[in-house]
Amino acid sequence: MGQNGETMRPLGAQISHMLKSRGVDVIFGIPGVHNVEMYRGIEEAGITHVLARHEQGAGFMADGYARASGKPGVAYVITGPGLCNIMTPLGQAYSDSVSVLTISSCLDEHVGHRGQLHQMKDQRAAAATVCDWSEEARSPRAAYDLIDRAFVEFETKRPRPKHIQVPIGLLGAMAPEAPSAKPGALEEHSGHSAGDMRGIALDLLNAKKPLFILGGGLAASGDAAALHMREFLKECGAAAFMTYAGSGLLAPDEPMSFGTYLGRSESKRIIGESDLVIAVGTELSECDLWRDELGHTGRLVRVDIDPEVLADRHRADTTVLADAFSFVMKMRSAFSHHLSVQGREPDDAVVPKWDASEIAGAKTRFRAESDAERPGIAAICDALRDVMPDDAMVYSDMTQFAYVAKEVWDLTHPHNWHHPTGFGTLGYALPASIGGAMARRGKPTVCIAGDYGFQYTVQELGAAVEMKLPIPILLWDNHKLKEIEDSMVESQIAPNAVVALNPDFCKLAESYGCLATEPATLEELQAALMQAFNADRPTMIRMTAALS
Repeated sequence: MGQNGETMRPLGAQISHMLKSRGVDVIFGIPGVHNVEMYRGIEEAGITHVLARHEQGAGFMADGYARASGKPGVAYVITGPGLCNIMTPLGQAYSDSVSVLTISSCLDEHVGHRGQLHQMKDQRAAAATVCDWSEEARSPRAAYDLIDRAFVEFETKRPRPKHIQVPIGLLGAMAPEAPSAKPGALEEHSGHSAGDMRGIALDLLNAKKPLFILGGGLAASGDAAALHMREFLKECGAAAFMTYAGSGLLAPDEPMSFGTYLGRSESKRIIGESDLVIAVGTELSECDLWRDELGHTGRLVRVDIDPEVLADRHRADTTVLADAFSFVMKMRSAFSHHLSVQGREPDDAVVPKWDASEIAGAKTRFRAESDAERPGIAAICDALRDVMPDDAMVYSDMTQFAYVAKEVWDLTHPHNWHHPTGFGTLGYALPASIGGAMARRGKPTVCIAGDYGFQYTVQELGAAVEMKLPIPILLWDNHKLKEIEDSMVESQIAPNAVVALNPDFCKLAESYGCLATEPATLEELQAALMQAFNADRPTMIRMTAALS
């Protein structure tokens, strides 16, 4: 017992108890001689630990868990190589605004004593290159303060990964309990008054062809954001594009929706026709547009929680530093105010300000372009979508199948498709889907991967089997790095190093204890998917171009 009657434990154990008190129920990681003290308190604290086969897998699992649960994903890794191995997932989490907390051990002293196990010149600085921040705790109080700082910032700032390292000796030293979590709700301060919102709402009311661009920052608020945005679109008569991360915010049959075809070159012309573009919760990055310019010629309004986004190269005419969902709610209220001044009600019939037939025609052209670029995949996507449960959460990898699916697969719910945008790493889908399935026990979770990228993290099949997760693994096998081959051909380079020896994926999966199947028709594919959701383990479903 401590001086005040609190329970004394080694600091590593106290950290696990603290995390439990902050709502953490799952930790992903790998134990080692340098972080063994962190494992002393996991079971005692009542936390489930998922043993990854590689720290990269642990990081992606924490990422997938965070996206599915809305809570931070937590990973434990060792000094040196463990921290280096998880840096790729941390870079992905930074790029995609995901709340991941990595806690690692570190050497007690690394300057005057060379040749130590797992030694790096400066691992804290290395992690800082892919994290929001990376700090070393040199006392129990510092460790507790840094953990609470991370959790507060996950709630109040743009979600991004954090890294905390703790010296090995300190992890094993006795320490008092962490302080209790501070109660109380966090208040939002957008920095913009009702008058500011009414000004934008009035411009929206008076615009001839207003256009929204809806991003992942809005989709993160889930079905509530989708409901309000769908209603608002009907109230104001505007049209909208969704980014890949914003997919599902608008209904598949919404006549004013251009879908997730923002990256199509023709979208630049369409955006140029609008006299008012309002981009909500999106970076409008290269990976959203696949071009340098958005294409707007009218007024541009940007809404984001990150000041850096608001000052980017697109040079918005008006910027609003606010949470995306909060902005939509306030805009609906301000818009309703202007309608009432005119003696109208929000549910009065509004004449759409765009031609629905022209929007439908554009979407038909966009889909045809996508199908022509990567033939046969769109039809397979249609077959899968027809039987996929509405609440299924999908994790995809960098693969041609996902590139097509992100455009042609209309989601009914937002924030239910997760892809490694931005950093763009291979090997994301399988471990991320494991994290997502751990967060959504009893709900359908799907993995989509390509034959080459899948082999980056194939070993995590072991973790999925151990956890008894019924994940359908839709593996697109075209026997090569087809996207790279296409790029080489387009660049007039003779294809080189794009064909690799593949294993028998079904036998490989079975060797881990998974189920496996190779459907020969679209009907068999649909049946295999539905059976996989009811299994007691993952199911490998190998897909080839022969299906289409």
